[in-house]
Order: sequence, then C-alpha cells, then structure tokens
Amino acid sequence: MGSSELIFDQHQRIIVSRFPLPEKEKTPVASKKKKIIVLSGPTAVGKSHLSLCIAQAIGGEVVSADSMQVYRGMDIGTAKVTLDERRQIPHHLIDSRDLDESFNVVEFYAEATQAIQEIFAKGKIPIVVGGTGFYIHSLLYGPPSGPPSVPELRQKLEEEMELRGAEPLYDRLKNIDPEYAATITQRDRHKIIRALEIISLTQQKVSSLPITSSENTDLYDFRCWFIYMPKEVLYPRIEERCDQMIAKGFLEEVRQLEKEGLRDNQTACQAIGYRQCLDFLNSDQTPEEWGRFVHEFKQASRRYAKRQFTWFRKEPLFRWLNIENVPLDTIAEVIIQDYEVSF
Repeated sequence: MGSSELIFDQHQRIIVSRFPLPEKEKTPVASKKKKIIVLSGPTAVGKSHLSLCIAQAIGGEVVSADSMQVYRGMDIGTAKVTLDERRQIPHHLIDSRDLDESFNVVEFYAEATQAIQEIFAKGKIPIVVGGTGFYIHSLLYGPPSGPPSVPELRQKLEEEMELRGAEPLYDRLKNIDPEYAATITQRDRHKIIRALEIISLTQQKVSSLPITSSENTDLYDFRCWFIYMPKEVLYPRIEERCDQMIAKGFLEEVRQLEKEGLRDNQTACQAIGYRQCLDFLNSDQTPEEWGRFVHEFKQASRRYAKRQFTWFRKEPLFRWLNIENVPLDTIAEVIIQDYEVSF
C-alpha cells in the first residue's frame, strides 16, 4: 500500500492524497477507550468489500448494521457477503432472524453491543458496517426512548391503515413531526404506525424524545467514516447493481421468500427491491410490467442513496471520504492509519 494523508475540503469531506501520514510518535493522542471502526455510505458504494479488506489487514470482525441482512434468505437483494467470505471473516447480525420474527432498533443496539464485547474479548477489532443510519445512530448514542406498545391503540392504527392506506397516516406524521418523517418513507408502514402510537401516548414528537443513555460513548472511541462517490458516478453504479441482482436470480429469491411468509413481515416486505419484486409478481407480468418493475427498483434504490446522504450529513462523528477513482487498498490504508495513529 502507498502512504496517504487526509486533506479536508471546505465541507469537511476528505480527499485522499499520496503523501505520508505523520508518524505515530509525532502525533500522540492519549486515549484509554477501545477503538471501533464504523463504515457507512450509500448503497452500492462498496462498503462490504472495503470492510473485508480492512478486516483481513488488522484482524477485524464485522458487525452488520443493515436492518434487512438479519433475515435468512434475503441474500441477493440485500447484497450479503458470501458464505465463503463469512468463513474468512466472521460476521455478526447476519442471518439471525427468520421471516416470522421481528427485528427493531432496540434489539439491534443490544445485539450489536454484545457482539462488540465478544469481538474485543477474542482480541479482535470490531468493524461496524452498514447503511442503516438509524441503527448506527442508536449504537453510538443509545436507542430511542418510547413507551411500550398499547395493543388497543396499535390495533386501531393498523385498522385505519388497512382501511385508508399508508399515505394519509404518513401525511399526518409529516404534519406533526416532519423531522422524523423525513427519515422514513410512505412505505415504512410499521414505523409510521409506531411513530403515531408514540405521539399519541406521549404527546411528544418522536424526534424530540430523549435517547436512552448508552455506555458505548464512554467505553469506545468510534472512528466513523462515510464513504461516497459523486451522485453522477454512484447512480449508474446503483443501476448496474440492480441489473446484476436480477441476473443472479433476485426474482427467484423473492418467489421463495414469498412462500416462506415475506408478505406477512411488514418490515421486510417493504425493503428496497423486495417490494418492487412482490408488486411485479402480483401483476400480470407483461413486458410492460417487467419494465415498470426494473424502473421502480432502480428508482427506489437511487432515492434510498439520497436519503442516506441526507441522514449522515447530520451525524457529527462521521468524516466523509470521496473514494471515486481511489484504489481499494489506499482507502483501506487511510482508515487503518487513522485507527492506529493514536496508539
């Protein structure tokens, strides 16, 4: 690997330049906190490959921060690393749920925190990888607080959504709590219902609720990176990956998952790509419907990437690293040297 330094532009985004980083002894930074590398970025940017490269170099294990990779069978559409890659580098919070099981941010916080502790106990380095900003935020600061669900209220909201559809309830949420509504979409039916339930029970906005206290901030030094490419480069890459997923058998995967109850999981069935596949499978499957499916799959993926950019602009711990035309080993070295320089 060639040496690199970090150069920040006016937006605190990092440009990689081929000059040596300062020697560790020249820039000592005392810290007793254990370090954790956190890698995020928009869909299709290459987070998984980068994390494998870093993990192989420093003895790391990966903690997935992807809300859908926990589900067994959701492989192609979530771009899961292969079984062979998982044999080489241990991964946590992948394939930990069946489709008839729930998974939420509170469970993620507890299980990711436990995985980090287990990784450190083995003398390895945790590398948190994923694009689900809400989950990563909870790991850093603690999961959001909120009252327990009330079955009667939840049932009333679910019946209203079944009768009227998601749009009116989502519009209501946008009027009451536009900040939180901007972090989800009209398709996130479960999250819309839960948000309206919390608002009804607490008379507070979800976005204004205090976070649950977290020991993670006191225990760990999170070295957070948002890797990205300019959208004019990223969006064609996203579309190409959608085509590759289809070629790998994405529709066949969804057909099988449908038999296993995908439509009954109100979160998983709304995942990017899976919802569009289910809509297509429920159609007449004409060439026109096929074209609509491919278009909507790519459009939803681009829009998701845009939301990821928006979310992480608000995350102060993340440094932005433009990886366009930068070799993978150079990107890995920048992150590894940042990790090592304060020891």
